[in-house]
Amino acid sequence: MKKTAWRASDLLSATGGEWLGGNPEHRFSAISIDSRTLPADALFFAVRGERLDGHDYIDQAVVRGASGIVVERDKTGVLSIRKWTEQGIACVAVTDTTDALGDLARFHRRRIGCRIAAITGSNGKTTTRAMAASVLERRFVTLATRGNLNNQFGLPLTLFRLTPEHRTAVLELGMNHAGEIRKLTRICEPDLGVITNIAPAHLHGVGSLEGVMNAKGELLEEMPDRGTAVLNGDDSRCRELARRWPGRLVLFGTASECTLRAESIEESKTGISFVLKFPGEERLVRLPVPGRFMVSNALAAAAVGYESGLKPSEIRDGLEGFAPVPGRMNLLNTRRSIRLIDDTYNANPASMKGAIRSFGFLKGKRRGFLVLGDMLELGDEAAALHREVGTEAAQSAATMLMAFGSFAESIREGALEGGMASAQVFLGSREEITAALKAVLQPEDWVLVKGSRGMAMEKILNAIKDWADQSEDA
Repeated sequence: MKKTAWRASDLLSATGGEWLGGNPEHRFSAISIDSRTLPADALFFAVRGERLDGHDYIDQAVVRGASGIVVERDKTGVLSIRKWTEQGIACVAVTDTTDALGDLARFHRRRIGCRIAAITGSNGKTTTRAMAASVLERRFVTLATRGNLNNQFGLPLTLFRLTPEHRTAVLELGMNHAGEIRKLTRICEPDLGVITNIAPAHLHGVGSLEGVMNAKGELLEEMPDRGTAVLNGDDSRCRELARRWPGRLVLFGTASECTLRAESIEESKTGISFVLKFPGEERLVRLPVPGRFMVSNALAAAAVGYESGLKPSEIRDGLEGFAPVPGRMNLLNTRRSIRLIDDTYNANPASMKGAIRSFGFLKGKRRGFLVLGDMLELGDEAAALHREVGTEAAQSAATMLMAFGSFAESIREGALEGGMASAQVFLGSREEITAALKAVLQPEDWVLVKGSRGMAMEKILNAIKDWADQSEDA
């Protein structure tokens, strides 16, 4: 695809920045916030993060070939502005470099003018994004968020990848405090606003489930009037937001009032099938991933395709052709015939319970081992919510529950209350859990590994997979 050129005049117009010097006619090849990876001839935004300040890395960016820099006005007195401008490097000062990054991204979104779907929710954002992109790609050149680039830095970087060839984009909006979704929505100005569900997550930042609902609802409050709200009709708090929304509304779910709904849901060891009901017609859909909760994600993605003008057959093909997201209920086979469920991408109470239920179904009467890490950012409710997860684990008929983290004891308490024997619960470090698993795992066993991103549960999963892929006598 043809690369976009960035003119100095565009930068000043979008950000209201002050020109400090350099070549005003220069065109930048790319936008970057990382001095380690920026391409030559890029414009470097010196943004401030929680741990690092980009102003401290401008010299490195210049050495790597940056041809322009954006700095904050209160830093100009201590920076080598004259040295850089004398080298021909364009220098611009703004009040806040992070805000300016978003302003330039919004400018670019407007000049490209493609149709944008923005997805948020407590669970399923990443999988829904992948499914929606797979659907839209059946007809359109589509851009989608990569990895976890869903915050005030990642969203602009995603938008900068838009080219004139793109007709649609699927963007993921993340949050951990009130006001964040509002800011992200103002940047991307979506045509479709999707809320997958509202559940306990990031309670430390928003205080309560009501706070989660209001934070997710910022998407609808800031979405342009021409936009369409795509909401989970099976979620009571999404229905509350639907009552507040004055514009076009599409509900998805299993309830009769949903525009797109699922019927005849059947789960198997390798995937899940359901009848997808459109207004006036239906299609049988076979998803290549396990877990009943995946149906809701698929319905949300189908609604994005439906509102974008795709035919039911195209939507079905897109859903069935989607590639599962790494770390999201991925089933891994090993040489020792031990089945691993990789759900290490992230976790909150609702996704944790859903994964445990799917684990219980998938293992059937086989032995199963639950390896669970902390769910982060749950505030004052953290201990109680971890106990609930422990109780859910007890209902799965797991052979053993292995827990790691600050709230491992709370998970244990819940498991014992739910009927698990004390000998079935093991608490320890990543290394201790890994060693304990190697000592007890046998062919045909099932293992689910899940926890919040910050717990790095993939270290346990990868260690067990490497071991299980070795021959028995290795």
